[in-house]
Amino acid sequence: MYHRHTGRITATALAAFAATLSLTACQADGGTAAGTAPTPVAATVAATSATPSAAAPATATPAAPAPRPADGTRSASAAPVPASPAAATSSGTAPACTPDALEATAYQAAVRPPGTGTGAAVVQFKNVSAAACVLRGHPTVAGAGNGSPQHSVPLKVTRTGTAASVRLAPGGKAWVKLTFVQVQGEADGYCVSGATPSVYPTLVVGLPGAGKHQVALDDGVFAECDNKVTATAVLSAKPA
Repeated sequence: MYHRHTGRITATALAAFAATLSLTACQADGGTAAGTAPTPVAATVAATSATPSAAAPATATPAAPAPRPADGTRSASAAPVPASPAAATSSGTAPACTPDALEATAYQAAVRPPGTGTGAAVVQFKNVSAAACVLRGHPTVAGAGNGSPQHSVPLKVTRTGTAASVRLAPGGKAWVKLTFVQVQGEADGYCVSGATPSVYPTLVVGLPGAGKHQVALDDGVFAECDNKVTATAVLSAKPA
C-alpha cells in the first residue's frame, strides 16, 4: 500500500504540474492578447529612419544683412558701388575748342616793358558755344593789316611757361599774354637793335587745334621791334 499510495501521489503531482504548466501558458497567451502587441522589427526600423538623428547637422540659415547705419553711410565691409555713367561723363575730358566756339579780343597789358610801343598785350578767348571745350598750348603770332590776315608777317615766338589743358565752360575765358620787343623814343621811335619799328593794326593769333583769330587792340595799334614776341601758354587765370 505504501508503494501504491506513493504512485498515486506521484501521478497526482504530475497531473497538478501539467495543469500548472497549462495555466501558465494560458495566462501568458492571455497577457499577450490583452497587452500591447510587440512592435514588428520592420516598423521599428522605419520609425527609427523617419526620426532625425540628434547628431545630424541642422540646415544653415542665411545670415541676415547687416543693418544700414542711421546716417545713410554704408558699412566698410559693404561692396563698393560703381560710379554711375552720368557721373563718369560729367568728369570726363571735354573736346578741343573749335574755331567757331571762340571769340578773341585783345587789350594792352598792365604790366609791360618800358617804352613807347605796345610793350605787351593780352589776348582773351571766350567760349561762345553751348558746350564745354578745352584749349591748350602756345600760340602762333603774326602781324597783319586790317582785313588781310593772309598777308600777315609771322613773328618769331619765344615760348614761356608749361602748356596745360584749360577747360572752358560755356561763357568761360582763357588768356594768352604777348610781350614784344619794345619801341623806344618818341614819334616813330626806334629799335635798340637798329631795325625799323613795325606797326600792325591787327595780329593773327593761332592756337593748336583751335584755329587762327584776328584781333585788334581796344586802343591803338601793335608797335614792336625785331618781329619777335614772347608768349605764354594758354592760361586759366587772367594775367596782368
